[in-house]
Amino acid sequence: MVTSCASTNQIRADNRNKLLSLSAGMSKIDVLKTMGTKTQTSSDGTVITNPYRTEMYRSNDKTFELMLYYTDTKKSDGAITDDELTPLVIIDGKLDGWGWSYWDMVILK
Repeated sequence: MVTSCASTNQIRADNRNKLLSLSAGMSKIDVLKTMGTKTQTSSDGTVITNPYRTEMYRSNDKTFELMLYYTDTKKSDGAITDDELTPLVIIDGKLDGWGWSYWDMVILK
């Protein structure tokens, strides 16, 4: 585990910038290389891992993995909530898309 110190604003900005380098079809390993996997402690003491959280879902014959990255702030209350995260949707080991609207579209299929 690697730790570093940066502001939460910088961590969010870095993650948003890295999203621009993603493309559908990338392997999960390439996504992790692009987005990073280090743990950072912000200047206010908040510990942020990349990805911040992961979730697994199974539907029929597909396995869905959400890798959630801290990219936004809605309320400066010290809590990191789902609406402050961007989900990257991994299906069968490949990046299928990202963002909450994309995830909503996937689960409604």
